[in-house]
Amino acid sequence: MTESYATGETTTPLLDETIGARLERTVAARPDGEALVEVATGRRWTWRELNHVVDEIARGLIAYGIEAGDRVGIWAPNCAEWTIVQFATAKIGAVLVNINPAYRTHELGYALNQSGVRLLLAASSFKTSDYRAMVEETASDCPALERTIYVDTDDWEVLVTAGQEMAADVVDRRAHT
Repeated sequence: MTESYATGETTTPLLDETIGARLERTVAARPDGEALVEVATGRRWTWRELNHVVDEIARGLIAYGIEAGDRVGIWAPNCAEWTIVQFATAKIGAVLVNINPAYRTHELGYALNQSGVRLLLAASSFKTSDYRAMVEETASDCPALERTIYVDTDDWEVLVTAGQEMAADVVDRRAHT
């Protein structure tokens, strides 16, 4: 198998680094610079703080059995956890599957089955949609789906704790294999 890059006419070369490596480089260059602001809650992270929580979530995903190539779904409106999960999955080589927040139950089931999501991170609800009820209705028909974590509940803290209990260099070791 050969690598293929298709680009239009450009003089700017493609970056030859992973998303995780780019995050680490940004952290090294601007550790105390503002990286993420969640306007709705007022929460803010510097690049160093963001990288720290990204690594905790990446380790938590590993603790939950997620490996490179596994599909991790995110079903939530814009929130800081969405961004954190995006970087965390990239660091460990998992594939992030973005699920449209407006999906109805049958669309959720289709997306989960087509993508083979093993772990779903979701909001508990969005607008008039009860995501918990929709996941419960769909989960039994999605054989790949092993677990759902609701990012706006204690589930998130349990994932963080699982990551804190793993060796700090496990993400780095995975990224280089």
